[in-house]
Amino acid sequence: MRVVFMGTPEFSVPALQAIAARHEVVCVYSQPPRAAGRGQKPRPSPVQAAAESLGIPVRTPVRLKGAEEQAEFASLGADVAVVVAYGLILPQPVLDAPRLGCLNIHASLLPRWRGAAPIHRAVMAGDAETGVAIMQMEAGLDTGPVLAEARTPIGDEDTTADLHDRLAGMGADLIVKVLDRLPLPAVPQAAEGVTYAAKIDKAEARIDWTRPAAEVDRLIRGLSPFPGAWCMAGGERLKLLRSRPAKGQGAPGEVLGGLVVACGEGAVEITEVQREGKRPMPTAEALRGMALPARLD
Repeated sequence: MRVVFMGTPEFSVPALQAIAARHEVVCVYSQPPRAAGRGQKPRPSPVQAAAESLGIPVRTPVRLKGAEEQAEFASLGADVAVVVAYGLILPQPVLDAPRLGCLNIHASLLPRWRGAAPIHRAVMAGDAETGVAIMQMEAGLDTGPVLAEARTPIGDEDTTADLHDRLAGMGADLIVKVLDRLPLPAVPQAAEGVTYAAKIDKAEARIDWTRPAAEVDRLIRGLSPFPGAWCMAGGERLKLLRSRPAKGQGAPGEVLGGLVVACGEGAVEITEVQREGKRPMPTAEALRGMALPARLD
């Protein structure tokens, strides 16, 4: 089967590799290289780097709205396009060009968490499970009918990073199964239970210790590793990356021992921390030699 693959971040790479092992990937579309690192040199996206290592041609258009870009896409003669966190809206002529249309791997159980940040929002909301859905794309935001889905529980200590890696692998396995069986019937999404996973705003990341411990714990795990929930410890900013509910009570932000911190209701234990200019570390190691204040802000 002739496949066009469209994706950008690390999450998309397992799907590209799995498809390329079984089908002819005639072209990969990805976001243009971005300036990165100390020298701010253009760096290709993870998907572009993976495609080039596989010897697959890569295109990195800034947009797909122009007639020229759309004609170039159509000229590939694809049977299907697979889209995984690509980052550009696909105009209708692009959606219509492949013989079997465009399929999207979405990291939620639709219609819950349509939109940009489904993994973060599922953890932050305290969902018991999540998964991946293979959706037939249409003009609406993640509104298309679903061809297949796979589910996984969200563990009590799972972070967005943990789920990201698990769901990336699940999506890769599922899209290969779907491609092997096309065409498949697609089931319209339910009208009830629609939620939207808004893009994460960095303003959400500062911890409010007056909130209940369960909510603070979900925020820490849901924003790990990026952008990272944070607080101030004296004059130093701490990024908190892993946590779990703990016994204890006190004034919000009070350090009860180790790095167990009182919340508006209950307390949380911080198990992984990143200090300014340092790598992420287990809390005991990260705070060795640090004069921890009696209260975190």
